Amino acid sequence: MKTPLQIGVTGGIGSGKSVVCQVFHILGAPIYVADERAKWLTEHDPILKADIERVLGRDAYDVAGHYNRGWVAAQVFANPDLLSQLNSVIHPRVQADTAQWVRQNAGNPYVVKEAAIMKAAGPASGLDKVIVVQAPLAVRIARTRQRDSHRSEAEIRNIIQRQISDEERLRLADYVIDNDESRLLLPQVLTLHDLFSGLSQ
Repeated sequence: MKTPLQIGVTGGIGSGKSVVCQVFHILGAPIYVADERAKWLTEHDPILKADIERVLGRDAYDVAGHYNRGWVAAQVFANPDLLSQLNSVIHPRVQADTAQWVRQNAGNPYVVKEAAIMKAAGPASGLDKVIVVQAPLAVRIARTRQRDSHRSEAEIRNIIQRQISDEERLRLADYVIDNDESRLLLPQVLTLHDLFSGLSQ
């Protein structure tokens, strides 16, 4: 069976990449949310759990076997080397999980992978095309505050500063969706849906 086109969707916090993915899903595209799957795998994948314990020690999981997310975050926050080691065990398991998911969805013309961190399309990323969803900073902050009411504006700005810049993200883009509330979102997604459906023929 033919491998579907693999489309990456990325964007900074509050850009609306999840909303864009929901529209693609309504149009029939399977969606792989990398961050959610990574969280699931850290809880349920025995190989990954063993690797994480090897990197961080037994405290990475509580007595019930649940990932000790707050403790792990505290360990890696000020230790880039430890964070790099942790990522080096998580990413291959997510990649293997993604590859299996793509095979399971081989009957579709295209599939969509949503991730906050993404490489450009090509053999290194396994993606055929990358869509960047963008919105002005003020809009992104307002949206995030509405969604995550526990976060202050300073916290949100801090998260944005830690993410790659809009300029760097745009360099990855094969296509850009403007989710700035001045242009309608649906026609932009429909145009790409028609394009990807046609490309896969």
